[in-house]
Amino acid sequence: MDLRPRGYDKIVHLLEKGVSIPNPLTVDVGDEIDPDLISADGVIIYPGCRLYGAKTVISAGTRLGAEMPVTLQDCRLGPRVELRGGYFKQSVFLAGANMGSGAQVREACLLEEEAGGAHCVGLKQTILFPFVTLGSLINFCDCLMAGGTSRKDHSEVGSSYIHFNFTPDGDKTTPSLFGDVPRGVMLDRPPIFLGGQGGTVGPVRMGYGTVVGAGCILREDVLDDGQLVVTNTPRQIKRPHSGYHYGNLTRVVRNNIVYLANLAALEVWYEQVRQPFFARQEFGQALYSGALEILALAREERAKRLVAMAGKVSAETEQNREFRDQAHAVCALFSGTAAATAGNDADTAVPMPGGLRRAIDRSAAGYLETIQSLTPDLKAQGVEWLQTIVDTLCGQAAKALPSLDLS
Repeated sequence: MDLRPRGYDKIVHLLEKGVSIPNPLTVDVGDEIDPDLISADGVIIYPGCRLYGAKTVISAGTRLGAEMPVTLQDCRLGPRVELRGGYFKQSVFLAGANMGSGAQVREACLLEEEAGGAHCVGLKQTILFPFVTLGSLINFCDCLMAGGTSRKDHSEVGSSYIHFNFTPDGDKTTPSLFGDVPRGVMLDRPPIFLGGQGGTVGPVRMGYGTVVGAGCILREDVLDDGQLVVTNTPRQIKRPHSGYHYGNLTRVVRNNIVYLANLAALEVWYEQVRQPFFARQEFGQALYSGALEILALAREERAKRLVAMAGKVSAETEQNREFRDQAHAVCALFSGTAAATAGNDADTAVPMPGGLRRAIDRSAAGYLETIQSLTPDLKAQGVEWLQTIVDTLCGQAAKALPSLDLS
């Protein structure tokens, strides 16, 4: 009887190149795994781990399964990533990102530098900017969170928090923006704090520096920065329920469009600002391609959910009819090519500020250090550039849906 684990020859290859696997007979490696995409520098794969997927990349200093086994499927891991235990699928983790044991990170998640969570965190279609920290026992799917300047000054989600992303009518047009892309990428905004044992009913938009009290359920946008929010307990309601009644259609559509426009701005940021930094690191091209794939998946998910909701909306009002008729056209504004050029022809795309370009090209430092060292003037130019992309796309969507008054 052959008691060798699946992928035994690849495990031997990894051991010979210097990967630390303390108990190799307990590790399962899929036939599609490419050992050449696993670094030999400081990688530790603890007992019971399972590696699957041809796209899997493991960079230097990564530790898998220190607290409980890790199942990794088509994930791209940057340097010094630590996944202590759980299931991780079709997602990208950049340098220093981390997750505690019992995590379930499903497809289309992007955790940027030093973002992470404690034990038993569930994510899907989630984007966390650098330093964002999640507590324990959290479900935080279908949202983007930014804010903070360092590991000591970061946006945080308290334990037992839920982002409610599924309605009684089966809709998932619920993506929430905690912060935004144009200002968030500059890594100089006050952190957002969502108190534990609370939740947000998406789609919601929130300004930087906002603090939401523990135990609160947020159901409305908080667009101004620096707010303290403590919600009241809802009064008891008991009445007949009528499904597919979209009384807040304008707000839901607006927030979905703003979310899509921010995804477009983030994609442009990756292509024009972040790409050179990926090129300098081991497996950088794979990480860069993976991040763009995540953003494309996020865009496709949001468009799919918006179109699906449009199919449920009754035709009893002009707003509803317009949304039903124009949903596909509106979502087409955010396709890859259109979004990258802010919905215009390529020769009229919103250009990256020259001063910002020169600062990026001249920098010999890493991504975080480079962005943090930009002058206030260059950061302001960058924010204006990305916000113009967001505003242009939102404006075009508003023209397609005039009766909804999305401005």
